[in-house]
Amino acid sequence: MSAEFPYVRPRRLRRSPAMRRLVAETRLHPAELILPAFVSEGIAEPRPITSMPGVLQHTRDSLRKAAVEAAEAGVGGIMLFGLPEVKDAVGSEGTNPDGILQQAIRDVVAEVGDRLVVMSDLCLDEFTDHGHCGVLAEDGSVDNDATLARYAEMAVVQAEAGVHVVGPSGMMDGQIAVIRRALDEAGHQDVSVLAYTAKYASALYGPFREAVNSSLKGDRKTYQQDPANAREALRELELDLAEGADLVMVKPAMLYLDVLRQVADASPVPVAAYQISGEYSMVEAAAANGWIERERTILETLTSIRRAGAEQILTYWAVEAARMLKQQ
Repeated sequence: MSAEFPYVRPRRLRRSPAMRRLVAETRLHPAELILPAFVSEGIAEPRPITSMPGVLQHTRDSLRKAAVEAAEAGVGGIMLFGLPEVKDAVGSEGTNPDGILQQAIRDVVAEVGDRLVVMSDLCLDEFTDHGHCGVLAEDGSVDNDATLARYAEMAVVQAEAGVHVVGPSGMMDGQIAVIRRALDEAGHQDVSVLAYTAKYASALYGPFREAVNSSLKGDRKTYQQDPANAREALRELELDLAEGADLVMVKPAMLYLDVLRQVADASPVPVAAYQISGEYSMVEAAAANGWIERERTILETLTSIRRAGAEQILTYWAVEAARMLKQQ
């Protein structure tokens, strides 16, 4: 660089919206977004979730409308969570062919067909009266292998309802292999498995627990990952790939961008990230107080997740963000 004149001027590539768009290194597209959606049994009208402004517990009718809205916005997928009226120790409603989640899968598939990739949460926490992601042993701990048997049943029931992708989120050892085997043996070789590969025991799940009417007491630190550990995520990735995962996920997204980058660099299959309820609610709360620009922040958070390596992003802003992206 001359003492009189800087020959290298990076600002040249920032001088106009058209120039910035031309040279952008990271791009968001609506097809990369996945909308998490909650459907509740026994409610007559959609119910607002107080800690997640703008998010609802849906009725079956309102869920169908939300799915159509997502498809029309160009969103790539929808992840369904079912909230039963009755819970028990083993999460029986999770494997009831006529349970709320299976009904919701059939409803959404019938409504949108292949315009959306229809996904379902494969976990027991919404269905158990103790709120854990698995079956409890006599000492109160989560019994890994007894839980796997329940997951296998859930996978087949969800596949028979017509789901395109199952999302095992319980962080049980060996869950992907057991689910893949169960699906294949039942003739559902075409149903994909999205592994929650690195799911951390985060403090930011609170709003989600309101959303799913969680019965949890205590925590999930014996099966979800320790927030201090990054290398462990790569071990989980290696295991999930060996067991047959079609896609893998890091959850949460924004507080674990370093882990997401490492997983994305190492993974030969698509990598998703889940922008979780607490990440959503913090932005909404700050925006409601006038402390940040809401729409710019939404797109900036999603861009950061995409930049860190996520090829699919689960976000409660999926439909709104898709519409914003189309207007750019």
